[in-house]
Amino acid sequence: MFIHHRAICIWSAVLATTHAASQVTIDWVNVGNAGNVADQATGFGAVEYAFRIGATEVTNEQYAAFLNAVASSDPNGLYNTNMGSNPRGGISRSGTNGTFVYAVKPNMGNKPVNYVSWYDAARMCNWLTYGQGAAVTDSGVYTFDGVSSVVAITRNLADPTQAFLPTEDEWYKAAYHQPADLGRDADDYWLYATENNSTPAVAIAASNGDVANPGVGVVNYASSANWNGVSGNVTSVRSAGAASFYGAFDMNGNVSEWNETLVDLSRGFRGGGVNSSASGLESLARRDFPPTEERLSLGFRLASPVCLADVNADGLADPADFNAWVLAFNSNAPACDQNGDSLCNPSDFNALILNFNAGC
Repeated sequence: MFIHHRAICIWSAVLATTHAASQVTIDWVNVGNAGNVADQATGFGAVEYAFRIGATEVTNEQYAAFLNAVASSDPNGLYNTNMGSNPRGGISRSGTNGTFVYAVKPNMGNKPVNYVSWYDAARMCNWLTYGQGAAVTDSGVYTFDGVSSVVAITRNLADPTQAFLPTEDEWYKAAYHQPADLGRDADDYWLYATENNSTPAVAIAASNGDVANPGVGVVNYASSANWNGVSGNVTSVRSAGAASFYGAFDMNGNVSEWNETLVDLSRGFRGGGVNSSASGLESLARRDFPPTEERLSLGFRLASPVCLADVNADGLADPADFNAWVLAFNSNAPACDQNGDSLCNPSDFNALILNFNAGC
């Protein structure tokens, strides 16, 4: 009880220092089980540290907010006109160079953004890393020295304000990994990102682009989602119902997703998209494109260092995490350890306050 009452007093003071919500909020899920071994079948998936990954692909609503913040003129080509002209794209543009304004098309806000290059995705990561308050896109995690030239990638796994593209191993683990002692078979990896080795069922779309036949094994692929007058359209994120073991949705289907890993002079992508076959969804399917490539079935999701203050793993450091920490303290759960000493004791509450002030 001492911890609980003391915590309430300190927490009330801390709340006075909180900041307003960001314009774009990413729903993160934590990918734990640090130090896991790679998939024996492919050699991918080993990650020595815990990290966060977006629960969904970056949506048109999120990307449009980015464009409106940084692309009133668009010298870096962050907008592809197919986003507006193709029914599978989700963002329109009006105005002239210097006064461009971007708007989400009807029923497309919660669909994954597409027609984005690897460089577009990297620049959005930089903008998010700088807190969205400034139109900074050429420095941050990714240092550019031209429209299509990245000269350095600087990650800091101790800084949860950073946003970056997942490496191939990070992406692979978040999609296919599940430890054998937590319900997986002996090799720790699924063939599909639906916690399953069985071929997923194809998604059927409702008139608003939601998946009409949701289920744990349903994926938007094989050009099966027909709506808005076209076949093989993107569908609302999460609506298929299929998630990985770590809680990331649509890691198979909807759009294939860029990752950070360099493959010769190209960048990797995985997961399969609206027009992929079942084999394109598999953990065995490794793909790459030149980083300038922009396609209707190509998008991205974000990754970030773990935010220790986000005790309940909802992507925010907020008062709900205080209650989650108290529960973790009372049950001696791992989330109680806020100072990294592998113990659960009152000193972790002081560390929680520091972690909370650092933010997510």
